[in-house]
Order: sequence, then structure tokens, then C-alpha cells
Amino acid sequence: MAMINRESILAALKSILYPALEKNIVALNLVHDVQVFGDTIKITVVLPSPDPSVRKELEEAVANAVKILNPLSEAEIFTTVEIPNGKGASDKQAVPGVKNIVAISSGKGGVGKSTVAVNLAVALAQWGAKVGLLDTDVYGPNVPIMMGIDQDPMVQEQKLLPLEAYGVKIMSVGFLNRGDKPVIWRGPMLHTAVRQFLYDVLWGELDYLIVDMPPGTGDAQLSLAQLVPVQGAVLVTTPQEVAMADVRKALNMFEQVHIPVFGIVENMSYFICANCSERHHIFGSGGGEELARKFKTSLLGQIPLSSSVREGGDAGLPIIIGSSDSVQAEAIREIAAKVAAKVARAALVEASLPIINMGDGRGDSFTV
Repeated sequence: MAMINRESILAALKSILYPALEKNIVALNLVHDVQVFGDTIKITVVLPSPDPSVRKELEEAVANAVKILNPLSEAEIFTTVEIPNGKGASDKQAVPGVKNIVAISSGKGGVGKSTVAVNLAVALAQWGAKVGLLDTDVYGPNVPIMMGIDQDPMVQEQKLLPLEAYGVKIMSVGFLNRGDKPVIWRGPMLHTAVRQFLYDVLWGELDYLIVDMPPGTGDAQLSLAQLVPVQGAVLVTTPQEVAMADVRKALNMFEQVHIPVFGIVENMSYFICANCSERHHIFGSGGGEELARKFKTSLLGQIPLSSSVREGGDAGLPIIIGSSDSVQAEAIREIAAKVAAKVARAALVEASLPIINMGDGRGDSFTV
């Protein structure tokens, strides 16, 4: 049997592709360390996504690769998560401590954009990522209700401290303009508000800042594009033509301001009958898939219609928390995994970044 060493192990690991990135883990510089102690091999792999299913898949693949080299060896695989720092346009000012900004937008209101933003943020936080949620929908700030927060933010060092719920740091104009008083702002005031929410909030260290945009293609979207490097946008729609017509405008808008569109989420995609378990396409079918194909982007997921989504939003209990085993929660987790992979791809593959650093202790060991 050939002597196993670091070089032979790395050669074997080149056969393992990182899911959704289409490159092997060695080429992506995700293999941080390889040590050989007789028949014991210790391998450290740095993961650019918090998705636990990817972690499990890679741990098993690495262990199998080592076993093929030497069936008598014992492999100890240590995996840690380090979300890569996204690189945006050089003329944009990054938010201190924030690695990646992801915009959640829609062409029109009423399609569940804020619901997707809230549950996406919570899903990423459940996997151990450091997540912030910024509600820039100043005319209809629903995030405080959906996250169950009814209090004023504190001030420290002349900056606002975000409030927290479900492991997510949150800021919204709804915290500052309580009750039923309307916000009546012109464009320049909205631009100033977006700027202050980005730079005058002590966000701390974040892997992801999820930005819930107002519907449409107006001032808030333009302000975000002008101010900060945005890694990508997720567009939310429902299957019917009325919603998709507006999303097409939003897709074109993001293209014009040079923000990549990660993909489309089709909300209220279908309804599952409790009595017959059949799917009923109340708002039509196939719209999100057709839209993604036309604009050469991804259909990130389809979320079924359910009263529990509305009930959870009204009660301040996101469905991914309140009904974690529901088909809606599972769809959201799949969307979160795809968004995290898109962020990692933008940083590691499309930007061709060098080796990323070791994680901050958020790791697991796996021994075979």
C-alpha cells in the first residue's frame, strides 16, 4: 500500500466539488490544514456557507476520499464556517463590520417580500451566521410586527443600537415612528434615512445584512445601489401576471444599477388542501419558473400559501420558528441555502478571491 501523505491527500480531495460552486474544495482554498500522524489524518475544511446539509455532505465526502487512499486510516475532519467577505464596486463605501449585503425586493406590494426577508434572516441565524435585518420600507415598515418587537432603540456613541430577536439584529423606521403616524417624505429625505440606517447604526460584525426594500423601483433601491456594495438581490413574486409584470421591471432596474440578481422566490405558489392533500394553484402556476428562464436567473424556491404564515407574521413569530417542520419552513431553508451559496460563489468563484481565513470557533469535528 502506498504511503499516505499530505500531497496524496490533497490530490484525492481535488475530486470533491463544493455544491453549487462547481469547483473542487482544494481549488477554492477551502482545505485549510492537513496533518498526517501515522494512520491518523486530521483535515480542516473552511466552509463559506452556514448550510448544515453542505457541511454534512462534505464531511462524508472527505472521509470517503481518505478511506479510498488507505482503508486502515482514521480520518478526523474538522469543519468551521467562515463566510467570505463580498467584494462590491470600489466606488461604494462598505458598512463597517458587514461582510455581505443582500437586498430583498419586489415589483409590487402584497407578494410577501417582508415575510421572505424576515424568515430568510432567521434561517441564516439559526445556522450560526451573524445576521442583520434592515427594514427600509419607510412607508410600510412591517418588520417590527413580524419580529415581535415593540420598543425604542438605544443610542450609543451617537449611533443607534439595533434591537434583536431570534438571533437577528434589526433596525426599522418603525422603531422610530411608532403608532399610526404616517411617514411623508420626499426622495432626498428617504435617501438620507437609508444612509443613516446603514452607517449610523452599530451593526457590529455581520456575515449578512438582509435589506427589506420597499416595493417598486424607486428612491430606496437607487439609494442602496449608490451607497453600498450590494452582493445581490432576491426578487419576490407571486405566480400571476400582475405581479410578474412588475418584477420584470425590478429585474431590469437592478441590471441597470449593476446589482446581480441572485434569483426569484415565488411566494404563495400553491395551496395544499388539508382534506385531499392536492395542490391548488390559486394564483396560477409556472410564473416564477418562466420568469427565471427568461431572465437567465435562478428560481430559488416556491413557498406554498398557508394561513400559518400570516398568523405567525401577525403574532411576531416567523413561521420558520413557529412551524419549523412545515413545508413553508422547509422551502425557506432551501431558499436560505441557495442564497448563501450565491453569496459564496460571488466571493470565491466570480471574484477569484485568495484563501479565506480560519473561522471563529463555529466548528464541528467529525471522526470516522
